[in-house]
Amino acid sequence: MQKSLGLLAAFLFLLPFLASAQNNNGTIKGFVYDKKTGEPMIYTNVTVINGKTGVQTDVNGYFSLTLAPGSYKLLVTAIGYDSSITDANILPDAIVTKKIYITTKEVSLKDVTVSGRKTEKLTRINTGVTTVTPRQLKMLPSAGGEPDVAQYLQVIPGVIFTGDQGGQLYIRGGSPSQVGIYLDGVTIYNPFHSIGLFSVFETEAIRNVDVYTAGFSAQYGNRTAAIVDVHTRDGNKNRISGLLSASPIMTRAMVEGPLVKSKKDNGAGISFLVTGKQSYLYESSKALYGSLGDAYANGLPFQFRDLYGKVTFSGDNGSKLNVFGFNFDDRANLLNDTTGEKIADYRWKTTGGGATFVVSPAGTSALIDGKFAYSHYDISNEKLSSGTDTLPRTSSVGGFEAAINFTYFLKNYSQLKYGVEINGLNTSLSYYSSAGVSTTQDRQGTIASLYFMYRHNLNTKVIIEPSLRIQYYSELNRMSPEPRLGIKYNISDNVRLKGATGIYSQTIVSTKSDIDIVNLFAGFLLSPDQRIRNANGEIVKSNLQKSYHAVCGLEVDVNRVELNAEPWIKYFDQINELNRHKTQVNDPDFVASSGIASGIDLSAKYSKDRIYLWAAMGYQVVNYTGIDGKGNKQTYPAPFDTRFNSNIVASYTAGSKKDWELSARYNLRAPFPFTQTQGFYENFSMGLQTNPAVPNGQVNIIYADEINGGRLSYFHRLDLSAKKHIPLREHSSLDLTFAATNAYNRNNIFYVDRLTNTKKYQLPLFPSVNLTWNF
Repeated sequence: MQKSLGLLAAFLFLLPFLASAQNNNGTIKGFVYDKKTGEPMIYTNVTVINGKTGVQTDVNGYFSLTLAPGSYKLLVTAIGYDSSITDANILPDAIVTKKIYITTKEVSLKDVTVSGRKTEKLTRINTGVTTVTPRQLKMLPSAGGEPDVAQYLQVIPGVIFTGDQGGQLYIRGGSPSQVGIYLDGVTIYNPFHSIGLFSVFETEAIRNVDVYTAGFSAQYGNRTAAIVDVHTRDGNKNRISGLLSASPIMTRAMVEGPLVKSKKDNGAGISFLVTGKQSYLYESSKALYGSLGDAYANGLPFQFRDLYGKVTFSGDNGSKLNVFGFNFDDRANLLNDTTGEKIADYRWKTTGGGATFVVSPAGTSALIDGKFAYSHYDISNEKLSSGTDTLPRTSSVGGFEAAINFTYFLKNYSQLKYGVEINGLNTSLSYYSSAGVSTTQDRQGTIASLYFMYRHNLNTKVIIEPSLRIQYYSELNRMSPEPRLGIKYNISDNVRLKGATGIYSQTIVSTKSDIDIVNLFAGFLLSPDQRIRNANGEIVKSNLQKSYHAVCGLEVDVNRVELNAEPWIKYFDQINELNRHKTQVNDPDFVASSGIASGIDLSAKYSKDRIYLWAAMGYQVVNYTGIDGKGNKQTYPAPFDTRFNSNIVASYTAGSKKDWELSARYNLRAPFPFTQTQGFYENFSMGLQTNPAVPNGQVNIIYADEINGGRLSYFHRLDLSAKKHIPLREHSSLDLTFAATNAYNRNNIFYVDRLTNTKKYQLPLFPSVNLTWNF
């Protein structure tokens, strides 16, 4: 089996060179850059003037066109940039390499703007896909005046976020462990801070974020629900620039620039980018907001620090090497409401680094890219005092990731892509169930993957994208072939049908319980090698978890309104979980459940001149089938089954100089389910000799037989912000932002303390001011 994988990998590696002969046609390939910063221009249109062919650049700014011999003029267009025309002389069997630079302008021409959007809609399937740019991130009203990916993701249709505190991301029926999140190709296992308004990603360093909510292609694997792929910029190649930012929540800094500046516009060089942010909310909230109410009396118990650095080596022909590293440190505490004493201490820490490369070989039109990286994630919580059912727990996951990919850009926006990937993982877990019974696991495994993806525009009407991923899981000795398919039919330029389906697998298991939506301890483990029983009491044939996706959609453009509707369904054939009902040492550590999630998501966008409006809403039903506390089969709502979620976002650019940005967001969400409390019991430490008249042991909870039979209250919140842009000189400016999170001070439920029956709320009214210096 492994020999066959090796032979296939060797064939895929040699294919670009075997395919270089192309019937006397020639090829023009290259990269499109922002002239001001030298940053690659993603998803930019490159078309032949007076021709019927063109391509879009990829995330590296790369394009490739195969043409008959002759002289051509290439038109490069991007929203917010001046159009560029480049001459190209194509000879038989020759490959011409170009670097094209485009410049920004104050106002985009309407025809270019519309053309850019139309091209993408007509040539890409985009089922269950949202691409996010830094500009879009900044259009939302931001907590503390700090725009962040975590806040934007909450608005995307199909995405559920559990709240401001201990926030977790759920995408179209998938739990956090079923969502793959990547930073420059490296897996980040817990990218959201304990205060759920912020992530580890620095907004100003982001090039783009691709969110795949369902039906994603074979390029991604080892996740059964969704993908969030974050790409960072390379760093300014022309001058030192950056920012300094301060708010009541944190300070941020970013510096970028050339280490070795290119001696010519198209020459080689070395650039860098460094970012860092440090929170001080625990200290500042007491001092600044203590007068606003009891919620701030003991301070908001969140602390985090994020560091990221990157060096980019750029070659004359557009090839480059990125070397990067990161360190993310996060802490949160459970506090006694009266004394402010720490009850439990949680800590998350992620470290890692690696290298990515992009190569454009002279003898082929293929683009070759790859990565090699290592990362490690630790989580722990320590019980500091009695009076809580929180027990000490630790978990870690780490390992290496290596991959190489080959991409061809074919005629009429078609594309061929394939690659090889190898991941090595080590996981460990020391865990206590609610009954105080321990589970200890240490696992190692290797995942080898091959994938193939081909997008073909049959004509101006039909686009098909078949793909196949083959994954081998060494710890389970299991091969998983996973075919996937996407398709789009352009009824007209303004009306389009689309759909996608596929099979997905993963071996990562989460420690999170489905008893409560609030669970700050999120550890990870590889699927165990012990026998697991399902809800029917049968031993499962394989410990590999699988899911099946189907999603379709309708896109309609009416004047400036963009409408999108996507019904979807996911069947999770197997979900391996820690046995939350383990009461004896000999009880099984794991159980297998299944799940089915379905729903429909609707969105509408409108933009004209200074106005931007976005409305998104979704309805979903997510049910699990598993074993209850008495060993009986039960079907119940998943802990993130909110049924209904809606967001309305509005942004307006004001002022004669367009130097004010006013933003608002309103979110309405149906209640989360939870398992009700049926009673309590005390562990008597001395058995029959125990004195029942005095406290003797820890109080434990008796949960109701019906899992998630209760519902919390509705969540709704209004966020507002206003930003003033103040130019200082050519490359220097100030941004002053006034923001109010939870503007009308809604008491949104966080959780209810089961022992005291005390309600804990999400963030109250949170006003703030942010000052950012851009240089």
